[in-house]
Amino acid sequence: MRAVVLVGGEGTRLRPITETMPKPLVPLMDRPSLDHVLDHLARHGVHEVVLSSAYLQETFHAFIESRHGDPTITWITETEPLGTGGAIVNALAALPGAEPFFALNGDILTDLDLTAMLAFHRERGSAATIALTHVEDARPFGLVPTEPDGRVLEFREKPSELVPGDINAGTYVLDRAALEGWTVGENISIERQIFPALIEAGRPVFGFVSDAYWLDLGTPEQYLRAHFDILQGKVAFEPDYAAPFVAESAQVDLRAHLGRWVVVGVDVSVGPEAEIEDSVLHAGAVVEAGAKVSDSVVGPRVRIGAAARVSGSALAEGAVVPPGAVLEGAKVSAGQTASPT
Repeated sequence: MRAVVLVGGEGTRLRPITETMPKPLVPLMDRPSLDHVLDHLARHGVHEVVLSSAYLQETFHAFIESRHGDPTITWITETEPLGTGGAIVNALAALPGAEPFFALNGDILTDLDLTAMLAFHRERGSAATIALTHVEDARPFGLVPTEPDGRVLEFREKPSELVPGDINAGTYVLDRAALEGWTVGENISIERQIFPALIEAGRPVFGFVSDAYWLDLGTPEQYLRAHFDILQGKVAFEPDYAAPFVAESAQVDLRAHLGRWVVVGVDVSVGPEAEIEDSVLHAGAVVEAGAKVSDSVVGPRVRIGAAARVSGSALAEGAVVPPGAVLEGAKVSAGQTASPT
């Protein structure tokens, strides 16, 4: 079994955290989020993966070299962004054989049963199967209505009013024949072009509705929520993580206080009387004595000065918060010093 994983997103909504690292390499717990995606695929029998991105391969080189075992990785650099559909069409040359394959976004946290989804695809004789998840507010996503047997009727635009419904969860099983006729190298949307064209042509497109955990890691708030949900056991995740999670190489003073929903990365230093609540601290971050951090993403090698207060903020790599400064809802770019208030 093979898969195409789309890892070309610029992570605009997750800025400033993504100013110095591609979104798929932003840590989730103690490893890049893409690591967890590939492990999930491997657990469901995927042995080969094509990573498609407009980033240069060198950006991901260290990550690819760190992977051992399944799945093996083939890298495709898009000379220009090709969109979700164009990237998959472009990857077909690296997918030998006629078997269906998975295609998915690389910035989704899910415990979707891929084995069951593939079986559903084959049982229905589907050309394309789309993982669907139910949400109470479909306004950010758009709706995908289906027949009782799961056949997709259409793709609706984002509703203007708050309505519940099933939405595209960003994971697909595709037959190669479903992509015939599309030109390699063109910017194509699978959601707005390929799927509607298949439906209009009468091809079987099915929705696989699942109550599996699903979360788009697109914003700092959702990124934090993903960590909290992992620590609370809301998502089937390997390995299990204790709450709070503190990496072995981190140094946390015995007089510091860590709340339950906290992730402390490798080589982080937390000083005496510091308080951390509902936050994620990336590798090498320093929180000095008496500082308080809550509801925040603290990027690599950030330094938060003594007695500073940081809440609801996102601090990019190497940012500095001066001693005694107060930040609320701030976004501090990489290497910048926050303006104290």
